Parts: sequence; C-alpha cells; structure tokens
Amino acid sequence: MNKLRVGIIMGGRSIEREVSFNSGRTICDHLDTQEYDLLPLFQRHDGKLFILPWRFLHRGKISDFEHRLEQEAELITWSSLKNRIDFMYIALHGRYGEDGCTQGFLEVLKIPYFGTKVLGSAIGMNKYIQKQLLNNAGIKTPRGIRLLLSQTKVLEKNQKKAEKLLEENNLKFPLIIKPEQEGSSLGVSKANNISELLQGLALAHLVNHQKPQPALVEEYIEGMEFSCIVITNYTTGQFIALPPTEVEIEAQSQIFDYEQKYMPGRAFKHTPARCSQEIQERIKNTCIATMHALEFSNIGRIDGFVQADGTIVITDPNSFCGMSPSSYAFLQAAEHNFSHTDFINHLIKTELSAYKLHMFSKETPMQKQDTTTNERLRVAILLGGASNEREISLESGRNICYKLSPQKYDITPLFVSQDLQLYPINQRLLVRNKTDEIMEGITLEQINQIEWDALPTQFDFAFLGLHGGAGENGQIQGTLEMLGMPYNGSSVLASALCMDKYKTNNFLRTQGFAVPQSIFVATENRKEKFSCSIPFPVIVKPHDDGCSVMVMKAHNEQELQNALNHIFAHGKSVAMIEEYIVGTEVTIGVLGNEKPYALPPSESIAAGGILSIEEKFLPGAGENQTPARLPHDAITLIQHTVEQIYQAIGCRGYVRMDCFYQNKDQSSTEKERVVLIEINTLPGLTPATCLFHQAAEVGIKPMELIDLIVEMGLAAHTSKQDTNFTKLLQKNIKSTEEIHV
Repeated sequence: MNKLRVGIIMGGRSIEREVSFNSGRTICDHLDTQEYDLLPLFQRHDGKLFILPWRFLHRGKISDFEHRLEQEAELITWSSLKNRIDFMYIALHGRYGEDGCTQGFLEVLKIPYFGTKVLGSAIGMNKYIQKQLLNNAGIKTPRGIRLLLSQTKVLEKNQKKAEKLLEENNLKFPLIIKPEQEGSSLGVSKANNISELLQGLALAHLVNHQKPQPALVEEYIEGMEFSCIVITNYTTGQFIALPPTEVEIEAQSQIFDYEQKYMPGRAFKHTPARCSQEIQERIKNTCIATMHALEFSNIGRIDGFVQADGTIVITDPNSFCGMSPSSYAFLQAAEHNFSHTDFINHLIKTELSAYKLHMFSKETPMQKQDTTTNERLRVAILLGGASNEREISLESGRNICYKLSPQKYDITPLFVSQDLQLYPINQRLLVRNKTDEIMEGITLEQINQIEWDALPTQFDFAFLGLHGGAGENGQIQGTLEMLGMPYNGSSVLASALCMDKYKTNNFLRTQGFAVPQSIFVATENRKEKFSCSIPFPVIVKPHDDGCSVMVMKAHNEQELQNALNHIFAHGKSVAMIEEYIVGTEVTIGVLGNEKPYALPPSESIAAGGILSIEEKFLPGAGENQTPARLPHDAITLIQHTVEQIYQAIGCRGYVRMDCFYQNKDQSSTEKERVVLIEINTLPGLTPATCLFHQAAEVGIKPMELIDLIVEMGLAAHTSKQDTNFTKLLQKNIKSTEEIHV
C-alpha cells in the first residue's frame, strides 16, 4: 500500500507565526515516515506558499531563511496541493490558520485536513463569542466587557468615564486585558489601576498593527491555573480529556506570558495537576463540555482556573494547541505512555477515521510489538546537570533522544541531578518543561539512581547532552575515561581548558591567534574601586559559563562595578573583563577528530549589542543568517582559522566557536583577521541550534549529524587510529568539493 502523503503547513500570516514554525518543525521531526510521506509547507507573511527545503526546517527564526525562499524553494499554488498531498496537517497558529480561513479553503479544494472544522475554528479564535456560548451552556467564564478601539480612545481622554464603566459592570482591580482574537498570551496584561488599564487596552487593540481589534476587560481569577488537552478516541468518536497540567507562574510575573510559555526552563508545569482526583475529574468533564459547546473536534486545549471554593472557570479555549517538544499536549500524552510520534500519529489517524480515508492499525502504544534487537548500540543520553545551563541541557538531551535512530540505537535518557547522581527517566519525565519538575517526578516515582561504575555494564556509549559545569569542564569526561566508556566530544584536557575562557585566551595568544584583551578579577584581590586598564566599553562575564549567562556590557566604571557585583552575588568567585570587539559576530561549528572540518559560519545578530539567552533559545527572539553575509574569502578565512584553533586546542568530535570577523578598517592590526571569543566543546543540540543550520547547508540532516557525533566518539575511543573522518563526511555531504580539509 502506498504511503499517505501528508502536508505540514506552518508559518502563516499571523503574529504567532514563529510559534507555528516551532510546531511545524516538531511535527515533521516526529511524523512516522514509515507510514507517511511528509511535505513541509511554509506560508510566507504575504500569503505565498512554498515547499520548505529541509535545510531551513531547523532554523531558529523565520527571518533566518525567509529572504531565500524565492530563489531556493519551490513556489506552489493552493490548487496544486491536490496533486501533491492526500492530507493536510495544519500547524498554523492564530489568524488565517486557526480561525476557519485555512479550513474553509481546504474544504473548497476537497483536501482532508487535521483539526476542528470551519465553524468551530472561527468560534475558537473569537474570545467574546466563545464566552457567550459557554455561558449559555452553563460553563462559567470570567465576567467582563468588550471594548472597541474607538471606545478606548474616549476613555483615554476622560478617565472618569473609565472608572464609571468599571463600576457599572462591577469590575474591580486587578483586571486582565486581552485581545479578542490572538493567542500565545500576546497582547495580554494585568492592570492594577486605571493607568495600567488604559496601557493594557492600547496594547491589546494594536498588538497586531495590521489588524486593530476589540479588547476584553475581565475580572482577575484567583486559584489554580490549569491547561487540559482533550483528544478523541478514534474507535468510539468520544472525547478523552488527558491529565490536566497545573501552571505555576514565576513569582515576579503578573501573568503566564509568552516567555514563560516557550522559553526553556521557565515557570512550573505540574502534570498531573496537584489537586484531588475529584477536582481533576471535574476539570476534565468541564473541558469536554467546552469542546462540545464550541464545536471543537479531534483536539483542543482548554485553559482555566479552579477557585478556592472548587468553582471551575474557563478562560481560554483553543481549537488547536502548540506542538513544541515540551508542550502541554506531549506532557499530558506522556502520562498515557504516548511518545511524540505515537501522539501525532494518533491525531492523524483520528482524522483519517472521521474521513474514512485510510485503513490503519488500531494498536495502541501499549499493544505494539517490541521490535528491539540486541544488535543495537546501547546509548545513555546524559542531560540536566548542576550548571546554570541545565535547562538548555534538558532541551538538548531530549532532542538527542528524539534524533537518534531507534532502529540503530537502544536509547536511555539519564537525568543528571544537581548533586551529579544518575537517574534513568521515562517519556513522562523526559518531556517535562524544566529540570526541577523532572527531579520532583523522580522523587514521587521513587526512581533508583544508577551508579557511575555501572555505566559500562549497561551501556556501550555515553552521549553527553550536558552544558557547562561538571558536564563540560573535564570532570565527567575524566569519569568516563576512568570507566573506559566511549563518549562524544573533546577529551579531559580540551574540555577543561575551553571551559576556562581566560586560560584559553592566554594559550591561543601564545600560538599567534587573535583573542580579546582580558583581565581576570577575583573577589579576594578586588579593591573596593576596581580600575580597568581596558578602554570602555568592555564585556564582563564569568570565565567558566556559557549560553550568555550573566554576560554584560559596561560603558563606564559604575556599570563595570555593577556587573562585577552581579556576577559575584551569584556564586562566582572570579570574573573576566574583556575587550569589546567591533566586527561581524559569527558562530561556527567544527567537526572531526584528527582532521577538522569547519561548517559554514552563521552571522549572529544581537538586538542589544550582545546576544542574550532569550535570543539564543526563545522562538522568534533571535536571528542567525547562515551562511554569514560576508564575502567568500572572508568565510574561507574564518573556516581555516577555526580549524587551526581546533587542532591547537586538541578538540575532537564537534565544537561551536564564537568569534568576530574584522575587515582591515575594523582591525587594530589594520589587517583582516578573526578574533576568537570562546569555544564550546559541548554546544547546544536543541531543535533549532545553529549547528543544524550549518550542517544543513552542506547536506547533513539533523539525524545524520547526531549519528556522525556518535561515530566520531566511538572512533576516538577505539584502537583504530586510522579513521578517515573525511570519508565519513562524504557519506553525508552532497558535494565532496565542499570538503576543504
């Protein structure tokens, strides 16, 4: 039987297009390619539709590739889709994607599609209509009023009218203000007084500048905030509510905002919610009733609160839900033993059953036959750890688990606690949002730790998804060496040296490489008023951390003192002051053992002068142009320089180097040069990491890159010293002319 051709449409015309791209990538990553042929589709902001080249799929932000679509992607019409796909998985968010527009077009084209149909989708995007229908069905929603932009302008001119309006509608501060037709908490705010109310209304009305819209002003609901995914049993057609998630927002936050939703390690998401079984069942029943009242089908995400007296208030029903790797959908599905692939396949099969389109197996994940064999390499993926980068490590480790082929590897995630103990975790814990939630689950489930000494008896290879601290500074590398355990990445020496940025700079300077001037400052030898010999502005940072943790720019003595105090107040005993380099900032991956191969560099574009952690990992917050927008000769110089540095340090496997390219006018030597900033010996392998962008430019797919990293780790720890890495690369690179080692 031929495979079903599934299109996955992402991007779109709404202000949620970055979240949509993130969801679409996840679906592509986990769709069962043994059962379906997938066709990634990207809708540009102007509505044009492209077949998305896979090399763009793992970019961090749409602007990283959107300008290349016209030249490098196939432009197609909606009408031609009938000849290319049998089924459409809609991964669009917000206007045009969730509001019935895409659904209506696909129905005109007679293309079966995923999710709620036209009426339910249109209702699902209008918060005001939703409330009326829910109240009519006996489902409680927050009291509130709807204001047009013109009404708000009147209130801005006469605040007494605003006070009277609130009094007439029995609304008291604090209040929640939200746009009528947006999601992802965009344009949502909390107001504690009239001034904040008017500011919030202006934000809500104009959060989408091209589409001014009404705003809702609602009572602030106190209680346990929850989100519950409802899916469909495709054999019975009945709704099933998954275990609800309790949302615990950060203490300093007013609401559960965009960053807490999508930034790794932000907020607590307790699954299942920490409430009685009776309350959980009432949440589930209310959410199922909400699905019926709003004409939702297949899947929905229903958000609300449980008040102190047990009253359930529905605040935000969604006919679709985000599909980032640790989204509510995957968190809650994991409670029923669904992997990401299992869950996505379930959603598709539910729709196919409704369309009576395709015969399929009715096996549940629990019923599937075990196809494992003893021939697979037993791989332990270490994630978490004790450093400030542990939340990013969770993202990397989880992605490694998903990218390693289950046909080739027998995979076990090992969570590394803050006291460096090892715990084997299951899918339920792997998908958790932050490391504290995993540790909480380990305690509740009474999971026994694995001793480090036991690793060689249970596994053939340790894949370090750790970042910073003991995971990257040689400590764990030394442990694995003592155990005779093959692992990925650099040796003890290279790992320890590169973790100390100050010593790395000093060493590379002796080898003739360009590095910034730097000063090492320790708390015990710092005077009350420290005088800096490097001209301002300067960069201040810990000498042994990554991911832009506590990196600051100081323009004067006072800002320098503040930056040093901040670093010392956060447990660091030393800090590093560094010359501010002017030029084009690039980050570049290097692969190889004895013979390094530099990938095409990415140009890092920082909005505030230095890259923030949000720009690196928050969907849509940063920008990387790959390859860097530099002349060919400049790119070649960068590649050759980092390859030489790689060999000088003795790196192996893979690293990511951050550096600046300076032309003759920018360089203090009046010569073109590359100034190295830092070397990351275990760079991030999150779903949208720059390494994936760069590898894709030379034909290496994400799964192939992860596989290469394992191959290089094994080669480095065997007696075979004649491994030719160039041959290994040639298996994956489209054009062997790209190999310049």
